[in-house]
Parts: sequence; structure tokens; C-alpha cells
Amino acid sequence: MLRRLHIVLLILFASAACAGEIVDRIVATVNGHVILQSDWEDALCYEAFVAGRPLDQITTDQRKSALDRLIDQELLREQMESSDFQHATADEIDSRIAEVRNQYPEAGTNSAWQALLVRNGLTENDLRSRVALELDVLRLVDARLRPSVQIDSKSIESYYNQELLPQLREKGAREVPLSEVTPKIRELLTQQKMNQLLTAWLQNLRASSEIRTQAPWPSSAPQSR
Repeated sequence: MLRRLHIVLLILFASAACAGEIVDRIVATVNGHVILQSDWEDALCYEAFVAGRPLDQITTDQRKSALDRLIDQELLREQMESSDFQHATADEIDSRIAEVRNQYPEAGTNSAWQALLVRNGLTENDLRSRVALELDVLRLVDARLRPSVQIDSKSIESYYNQELLPQLREKGAREVPLSEVTPKIRELLTQQKMNQLLTAWLQNLRASSEIRTQAPWPSSAPQSR
């Protein structure tokens, strides 16, 4: 998903994204920025990998959702370029990659880890680039939206009584005092509100942008290389 020159060319690649031989093609444009079929397939490989989901279980709806996320990421990346944005550090990227790697017990050695990446259609550079973008997007959203969210004590108490306590009782778990869980409830409600604000923000960005999609919707999912 690295930024490409604004070109309108179809490029023939000898290697496919995740499998076989494909003709790379433009599947979407966002304010003149080209998203290629290979970008889309690579994003699917990455999302499946970090989620621990087999590539052959990706559905057509999940493919569509992945393309939508690529479009949204491009809209948000434009916002990073128009502001004094602090990108993710190397240490933050390393920490996130370590979290992903810990999901795979078989990747205990560096050689096993590299082999696992190859089997899932990724390289170390691919992974670092995508993790960096993921962290940058999260940082942008947090900086933009969190200051506008205010969660009052009444909302926290309401969630505690109507959501948390019934869940604990259903599980037969110990009831915890409100004071003990207030910070966690506040953060949960903040995240929920931020998700709502993000949806509205992306809708506004889409409405003011020139977006075109011409993606095919194959029924088969990408396969590991």
C-alpha cells in the first residue's frame, strides 16, 4: 500500500498476490491515488495473517470490506500529510510485530518466522510497512477524535448497572465495585464513541473526495504462496 505515482497504467506481474499469475489492474482510485489489485491482495494476506485466519476462508464480503478499508486508509493518510503528524517509531513497530509473532508458536526461530511470512504471502518489509500504517492510523484517529469525547459519571454508572453487572452474574463471577472498574468502563465508552465519530468522519471524507471503484469480486479467496 505504499504511495504510488499517479499513473493510469496496467502492469503485468509474473507473480501474483498470494498465488498464481495475475494481471495487475486498477481496482480503485482515491483523489487520483491508484489502488491496484496487488495492493488489495496484499492487504488481504496481511489482514488474514494478523487475525490468524486461513486465506482460503476469506469470503467475497470480506474481500469487499478489505477494499473499503484500503480506501478509508488512503483518505486518512491524506489527513496525515496535511498536518504535523508524528509517525510510529521503530520501537512501536517492533512491539506490534512481536505481538503478531506471538500468535504463532511455530515461529520461535527467525528462520521459522521468515518461512511463515513467505507461506502467507508477506515479506518482513511488507509487514513493517503495514504495521506502521496501522499504528499511524490509530494515532491519527486518537489525536483527532479523543479530545472531543467526554464520558460523564452517569454514563459510566449506567453501563455498570445495565451491562457489566448482568454479565458478571450470568457468568457466576464476582461482582466488582464500580470504583474498581470505572477507568476501564470510561475507556470502553470512549472507544465506542470514537468509533461512531470515525464512521461520521470517514463518511464526510468520502463525500468530499473523488472515489472510483472497478473491482472484480471473484468467489475464490487468495491462496498462500
